[in-house]
Amino acid sequence: MRRLIPLMCVFLSACAGFAEQQEFVQPLPTAFIDPSYPTVQAAAIAPVQSSSGVNVSAKRAWRDGKDVNAEVCFTLIDASDWSIWGANLQYGESVVFDFASTMLSVQEPVEGQSGLRCDMLSFYNIPPDADLSSVMITVDAIAALPRPEEYCTIYMPKIQQTLDARGSGIVLACADSNGVQVMQIVGKPESMSQEEAEQIVFSDEFYTIHGPWSFTFNLGQ
Repeated sequence: MRRLIPLMCVFLSACAGFAEQQEFVQPLPTAFIDPSYPTVQAAAIAPVQSSSGVNVSAKRAWRDGKDVNAEVCFTLIDASDWSIWGANLQYGESVVFDFASTMLSVQEPVEGQSGLRCDMLSFYNIPPDADLSSVMITVDAIAALPRPEEYCTIYMPKIQQTLDARGSGIVLACADSNGVQVMQIVGKPESMSQEEAEQIVFSDEFYTIHGPWSFTFNLGQ
């Protein structure tokens, strides 16, 4: 019996080692890219559009499988963090509003000269058999979400001017808060609640520039 114990230990160790070698790791799924999916690149028919004092250009667009991408540049009117706020892709009777924007480059504005930012716009899950021979990519708006200190340094004069022109009765001022100038509402009509006044003052209309800027491409059928 004593001679069997060492043999059993060797056998069990060998089985354990074999089990470890046989452990199977499930591979992660990967996106399926069919070789037949189209890949086409084209330049815009009218590569530069101007609206609301902002020039937007579309250098090129390309169709890569189920994705449609476009390289879009727009002028920066000031040093705020401007980005594409809304865009869509239209082909036939279909319109795609979901998009992703990736910054490619940026040139900050200097005194007397506008800056320039270039992004890659991406629209996903476009059917491979979609007719994109006359696809239109539209930038609906660009916007710059203000930092708290920028309301006083950049936005307050424009906001106050607009409020006065509308006869809103709202008065703004800047006050120091922990060393930072913060815009505050210091006057409003008695019939207007504080919440209503803040919704008017902090509306995105004051930091959004609307187009549209539209570009047409032939990305094949």
